[in-house]
Amino acid sequence: MTTAHARAAGDTAAAARARGATVWLTGLPSSGKTTLALALAERLRAGGHRVEVLDGDEIREFLSAGLGFSRQDRHTNVTRIGFVAQLLASHGVKVLVPVIAPYADSRAAVRARHTARGTELLEVHVATPVGLCSARDVKGLYARQAAGEISGLTGVDDPYEAPESPELRIQTQGRSVAESAAELHTFLTERGLA
Repeated sequence: MTTAHARAAGDTAAAARARGATVWLTGLPSSGKTTLALALAERLRAGGHRVEVLDGDEIREFLSAGLGFSRQDRHTNVTRIGFVAQLLASHGVKVLVPVIAPYADSRAAVRARHTARGTELLEVHVATPVGLCSARDVKGLYARQAAGEISGLTGVDDPYEAPESPELRIQTQGRSVAESAAELHTFLTERGLA
């Protein structure tokens, strides 16, 4: 590689590192959103990117404490997360948001906020079939719902409105976390973000 090409490649990498964006990973409970976000965050940090992961469970505990799981409370939770994500992304942070965000109108509100402020948002649908999510059941939610202990489980007895046209749809069934994270990293590279 010539010096000019090396300099151009370095400039491109530096520009990618400096660009902030929100990458919203939506999908059913236990679809692999958080696992994928953490794997991607590790890859991005290794490349010198500033990264934050806004985990849905942590946000509910610290930012949205007191909210329930009604449609309005879920909308409020999602728009709060969207506000924080947009703010961080506008300052050059790659913000990975592994949050169910079950309703299309809530995700649209987050997108509108990003668009109005000139901040990039990429919606990634972690498309894992409900049967596989139930088999994974990392939090025991599907088992508790089946036993009648809880109701309102997204994708089972509460709606999940899958994105019609996300920027990326990742099929996780039959694939390793590393394979899915690599697909997402390649996607971000093609977008000039990694």
